[in-house]
Amino acid sequence: MIIVGLTGSIGMGKTTAAQMFRELGVPVNDADEVVHDLYRGEAVVPVEAAFPGVAKDGVIDRAELSRQLLAQPERLGELERIVHPLVRAKESEFIAMHKAAGAPFVLLDIPLLFETKAEKRVDRVVVVSCSPEAQRERVMKRPGMTAEKFAMILARQVPDQEKRARADYVIDTSDSFDVTRGQVRAIVDRLRAT
Repeated sequence: MIIVGLTGSIGMGKTTAAQMFRELGVPVNDADEVVHDLYRGEAVVPVEAAFPGVAKDGVIDRAELSRQLLAQPERLGELERIVHPLVRAKESEFIAMHKAAGAPFVLLDIPLLFETKAEKRVDRVVVVSCSPEAQRERVMKRPGMTAEKFAMILARQVPDQEKRARADYVIDTSDSFDVTRGQVRAIVDRLRAT
C-alpha cells in the first residue's frame, strides 16, 4: 500500500483538495479532524492540565486555547508534545485498517507534514499551493482571523516555495474547482497505475 501525504500552507486549498480525493474513493485521514475529535476526548485532560481554563463542558475551547497561545507562543511546542503522539496513534490505526482492507493507497492530510518531519512516514508527497495573494485573501476571510494570527501561523510553516520543491506532486488551486479536480484526478490515476 502506498501512503501519500497531503500538505499545504494555510489558505492554499488543502481541505478542498482532500475532499476531491475522497470523492474519487481515496481513504483520507484528516489530521485536523483527528485533533478536533481528540479535543472532545483523549486530549481534554492533558491539555487542560497544561493550559488551565481551556476545557469547557468537557471539551477543549479552541478559541481560548488559541488566545493563550497567542499570549505565549513559546508554549506551542508543549501543546504539540501532548497532541502529536495521540494524532500519530490514530493515524497508525487508520493505515492498518485500510491496509487490511486491501486499499492500494491512502491519503494522510497533514497540515504540518514537513514541519513535523512526517514526510519520513509517507511514500509520496502532494503539496497544495496557490499565489500568495490568493492565500492571504482566503485566510483573512476566516472567522476570528487577524493579521497577527496569520503572521504567527505563517512563521511556523515551511515556506510554500520550499514545500513545492520537496513535493512529488503539486496541485495549484489558483484556478477553478474544475481545474483543481482535474489535477487531483491525474494524481489518483498515476497512483492507481503504480
